[in-house]
Amino acid sequence: MKGEPTEWLLGLLGAQRILDGLEDLRLGRHTIPSCSVRIATPRLVRAGLMHPSIRRDDGAELDFYQMLAAGGTRAHSCYDALLRELISFEYALDHRLSKRLRPSAS
Repeated sequence: MKGEPTEWLLGLLGAQRILDGLEDLRLGRHTIPSCSVRIATPRLVRAGLMHPSIRRDDGAELDFYQMLAAGGTRAHSCYDALLRELISFEYALDHRLSKRLRPSAS
């Protein structure tokens, strides 16, 4: 696969939330999308979307839940739904990366 790493995200469920989260982290904003990125850090590092020196933030999931609860939403069901979306995104990204890294058959 050619192109910039952010182009690899096109069409993946949850990609816009990840792109927003990367921008939020860059700007130092504490948002639900930035929490998603903090949770997905290992896969985003492998994809070249984050610097390899960045490590997963162990408090990200608690922050994620607390932000949802503070927003007055049904925190538990929103948390579950957003985590399922994030997991689907991660699997799809892994699949796309594996295709990118696989040698072409000639």
